[in-house]
This record gives sequence, structure tokens and C-alpha cells, in this order.
Amino acid sequence: MTNDHNHDHDHDHEHEHEYITIIDEEGNEDLYEILFTFDSEDFDKSYVLVFPSGTSEGEEVELSAFSYKEADGGLEGTLSAIETDEEWEMIEEVLNTFISDEEAD
Repeated sequence: MTNDHNHDHDHDHEHEHEYITIIDEEGNEDLYEILFTFDSEDFDKSYVLVFPSGTSEGEEVELSAFSYKEADGGLEGTLSAIETDEEWEMIEEVLNTFISDEEAD
């Protein structure tokens, strides 16, 4: 007999939402949900993929990607725009892998 209770708990934990506030060029604060973060050894940076908070399940979402440097303590970081095509290609590859992993679940 399997104990399903643990499985459910792990599943919930995996999908805990993390939020990040991004201030645009006009100084407006927007709340975004973090889809996932990852590190790239090739570019020696960390990346975060986000989408606007409040997007409902199944709705088309506009994903944004940023590179970031974590400040000491890891609570605050500096987001930077992605500047090179190489970085975009790498991010798209990671995203595609992430999506196919999610769908396989």
C-alpha cells in the first residue's frame, strides 16, 4: 500500500508561487510571478523567467526573462535585461526543456 499523502505534499510544495516586484522605466511597480530560475555556467549568470501576476491558468502569458545577480543574503538582486541573441537562444532552450518536462509530469 502506498502512502499518497506524502506525494501530494511534495506536489503542492513544488508549485508554491514566488513573486517579484519589477519597477519599469517609468517607475511603475508591477508584481510578477516567478516561473523558474536557473544558472548558466556559460554566461556565468543567473536567470529568472517571470510572467505578470494574476494571469489565470491556461491564459496566454507573456514571459519576460532577466539575468540577475543575487545580493549578499540572496533576498535582493539586481535584474538586467537580456542583451545578446546567444543568451536568448540559451534561455529558449531551457524554457522548452522546462515546458516539456512539465507536460510529461
